[in-house]
Amino acid sequence: MPLVDAVTTDTHRVTVIIVNYNGGDVILQCLTALQRQQYRDFQTVVVDNHSTDASLSAIQRDFPWVRLLALETNRGFAGGVNHALRECPHGSLVALLNPDAFPAPDWLANLVAAADQHPQYAAFGSRMFSDEAMQALDGVGDVYHISGLPWRQGHGQPNSTRYDRSTDIFAPCAAAALYRADALTPLGCFDEDLFLYAEDVDVGFRLQLAGYRSLYVADARVWHVGSVFVGKHSDFQIYHGHRNLVWVFVKNMPGLLFWLALPLHVALNIVSVLWFTFKGQGRVILRA
Repeated sequence: MPLVDAVTTDTHRVTVIIVNYNGGDVILQCLTALQRQQYRDFQTVVVDNHSTDASLSAIQRDFPWVRLLALETNRGFAGGVNHALRECPHGSLVALLNPDAFPAPDWLANLVAAADQHPQYAAFGSRMFSDEAMQALDGVGDVYHISGLPWRQGHGQPNSTRYDRSTDIFAPCAAAALYRADALTPLGCFDEDLFLYAEDVDVGFRLQLAGYRSLYVADARVWHVGSVFVGKHSDFQIYHGHRNLVWVFVKNMPGLLFWLALPLHVALNIVSVLWFTFKGQGRVILRA
């Protein structure tokens, strides 16, 4: 079933999509922060990946303005986002927000303002913090090394004035990002084979190859807890993260660059196998 075309005129300008899986009280906190947004021309769609907790009924009870789409199986982040884009009329801008990401009241307003001021950009990333006081950074955008290694720029660094300037990034972290629908949908949106992890790097890579740019928006602030539902350094995270690292490289690295970078990519994989074997996760990394 094809994804819907980019723009419908009978809805809000921005569609905020949240993919939930056993979000518990965390997604309620996320929706409360979203309810306080200064920018009001948006609709909110929550895609539930067959949760087994009470989060779905709690959303229905406490946030009746949210459109809920309940899936019969867990289709991951990529599948959840694509399902929302297929099923819901949406405006010219699509915002993605993780259930464990809590935006400041001016978050969406600043992202939309950046989109208006920079028509040459197709994707916009947030200034994400790992603490509620917003003193430590979770990241300011995705970086991609020629070896195929992605990482979040600024992750673990203290907040400082060096991050006060909006600038080009390889891709926004989809935990809190804004995309132009007319750039995103022709790409086929998110790759559902990836399921979870690196799907935002993959989209950013494909946008770059299509001639689009991504912008870090310094004043779009979000507190992002991160790895609440799968656990940091869990076998699930290691498997999907590293498997998708390989897939994104093989899938997207263009032409001659693929062969020039392949030795670095192989070296990266060898080092990863050795490192995670030392950490007691050798079987998981080899399977990945």
